[in-house]
Order: sequence, then C-alpha cells, then structure tokens
Amino acid sequence: MSVDLMELYSVMGGFAKGIVWTLFAMSLFSLTTAFQRFWDLSRSKGQVVKFAPKLSAALEANDLEAADRAVQEHQKGHLAAAYRGVFSALKEHVSERTLSTVEVGAIQRTIDLNKLEQLARFRRGMGVMATVGSTAPFVGLLGTTMGVVNAFTGMAAAGSGGLAAISAGIAEALLTTALGLLVAIPAVWLYNYFTARIEMVSMEIDYGSKEFMNFLIAIESRMARGMDPFHSAGGAKRPAAAPAPAGRP
Repeated sequence: MSVDLMELYSVMGGFAKGIVWTLFAMSLFSLTTAFQRFWDLSRSKGQVVKFAPKLSAALEANDLEAADRAVQEHQKGHLAAAYRGVFSALKEHVSERTLSTVEVGAIQRTIDLNKLEQLARFRRGMGVMATVGSTAPFVGLLGTTMGVVNAFTGMAAAGSGGLAAISAGIAEALLTTALGLLVAIPAVWLYNYFTARIEMVSMEIDYGSKEFMNFLIAIESRMARGMDPFHSAGGAKRPAAAPAPAGRP
C-alpha cells in the first residue's frame, strides 16, 4: 500500500502544516549553506593546488618578487590568502637589512590573523547547519505531539476509539516526526563533513606557516651575523623551506 503524501498533507491541521513548512525552510537554509561551503572549499582547494608549487619554486630560488606575485594571483585560495601582506613587508626588510626577531614575530602574527580570517570565511553559516541538525527532530516532535492531541480530540468527538476517529491525527503525528528526522540527519552529516574539511584547511595553513617561519628565522640569523641573507657561510644557496603541500581539505 503506497502512501499518498499530498493526501496526508491535505488532511493535516493548520498547526501541522506550519510545522511542515518550518521544516522545509530549515532544510532549505541547511542545503544552501552546504552548497556555499562546498563551492568555497572546492574553489580554494583548486587555488592551493596551483599556488603551492609556485610558492615552493619561488622560495627555492629566493625570489621574493615571484612569491609575492603568486600570492596576488591566487588570493581566493586559503594558503595564498594566509600570506597576504607578508612578502611585501619581507622584501622591504630584506632590502633594508632590517629583518630582526621582532619583524619575524610580526610576520607570524600577520599569518595568524590571515588564518583566522580564512577560517571565519569557511565557517560562515555553519551555525545555521548545526542548529538545523540539533533542533529539527524537536520541531518534528512538536508536530507529533499536536498530532496525538488531534487524534484524542477526534476520538472524543466520535465518542469511540475506532481507527477512523484517530487515523488522521496519528498520520499527522508520524509524518511530522519523519520529516524532522529527514531534515536533521543530512544536516548533521554535512556539518561534520565540513567541520573536518575546515580543520584540514587550518592544518595546511599551520604546516605551511611553520615551514615558512623556519625559512625566515634562517634569513634573520644570517643577516644578524652580517652575511648575505640568502646564502650560507660557504657561499652556496640554502634551499628554502617548501610551503604546505596541497592536501585534501
């Protein structure tokens, strides 16, 4: 026996119909947020795949201009955005030979602030998704409660406990319960999925920044000893630390 959802909806009371539309709106908000986060994360990952080799090559060649260009070309990627404003300041300090521990710390703070900005960008709307996942079952339960109330009201009006007297209310109650679960389950799955991807973004930025700070500290150390910032004591170039590899956020 098939279930005619439109017929069930047509016999619902006004309160239950309001619950259905509320759940529909919650589902729409959740899915819209999920689409936006998927689009942003996928686009950012694509930019990282292009940016990481360019930055690695630029640092290997000790070419700060090329590194700055790579950052400017891939601003929509989280890794490039983490270095926003870093290389312009670094070029100035290196050219004036003023790079010190204080400036290295300032660059690290710039990267940290850029990281917080990127994480906030990817977490936008996640609160809505979490709210939908946690409250949709209770919204459905509210409809269930009122459906049971309608069932007993119908029983009292009919003066008997026959199936015909309570069937509409019971169907209304079960339908709102099912809709609440159908809205909540995907929202919880999607929230956990995007939380894991955002955590991977944070790890990528942290990994890249720590490797880059090793590179900066080596430059600062050589400058403090009066040496060429991009050459070791023996005159040979010291390979620069590579940034974080393009992972799978």
